[in-house]
Amino acid sequence: MQTIEARDANRNRSFPCEVWHPAQPGTYPLIVFSHGSGSLNRRMATYLCTHLCSHGYVVVAMDHSEVVAPELARRAGETPDQRAARIAGWIANRVPDIRFLLDHFECSEAGIVGHSFGGWTALAATAADRRICAVVALAPAGCSQPRPGILPVTLDFNWGRDVPALYLVAENDTMTALAGMYELFERTLARKQMVILRRADHCHFMDDVEQQHETVRTMQWPDELAWIPREMRPIADLCSGEQAHLFTRGLTVCHMDAALKHDEDARRFLAGDIEAELAARGVDAMVHRPQNRVTSVK
Repeated sequence: MQTIEARDANRNRSFPCEVWHPAQPGTYPLIVFSHGSGSLNRRMATYLCTHLCSHGYVVVAMDHSEVVAPELARRAGETPDQRAARIAGWIANRVPDIRFLLDHFECSEAGIVGHSFGGWTALAATAADRRICAVVALAPAGCSQPRPGILPVTLDFNWGRDVPALYLVAENDTMTALAGMYELFERTLARKQMVILRRADHCHFMDDVEQQHETVRTMQWPDELAWIPREMRPIADLCSGEQAHLFTRGLTVCHMDAALKHDEDARRFLAGDIEAELAARGVDAMVHRPQNRVTSVK
């Protein structure tokens, strides 16, 4: 792993980036990871970035503009209009961040993975940049009816090409509920799969799942988000972080191997009985089929 700083002269910003690359010299496909919002940063899913690297990928994760640009930072006592302008700035800078990173690494094609706001970023960047050849969206934002206080981002899915897409989502997700995941999946006009992790919530895609979940569940939230801790189940009622990480690591690597490396074993795995394969590894999950939706029970 190497920490670098990528300088965007056009926007007068410097972006700290983590770069994971295999120890063996060679040429490897590039995967970009996009982090969520709030207090999250480029190191929010090192369990996944290091795993992708260990399977022959160069993986890059940046701190997005809202983390590095002072003008996009939260301010005490901001008015509703100031907050709305700040959020609009966050949204407007996400896709340019990804495009800048691809330019910085002189990349001709890449995969992209993102969680929550980063999941939206991954899907939106796929529409904006033809260099993106595979996408994994982890519990992405972007549905037409977001929960109160959740970022009001939208997607048009005007990709203009077939980019293989994998949605990995949580059955009991408080912030990006299953109904919204079904909507995004149905609107995706490309080869696509969605796998639902049972007894899981939004934080199951992060490092330190148990700690992160309970921190989010017990913290003080602003009024527009006060419903979040009330609706979250205790971590003891949900699957373990180890199970969640196995689910996310395995399926993300398999999807990228199939799409970027054209690996036939990976393609056969994704076309096979994923539920049985995961169950054999102690992970309870369901492949989404439009005629067989799961109704989440909080």
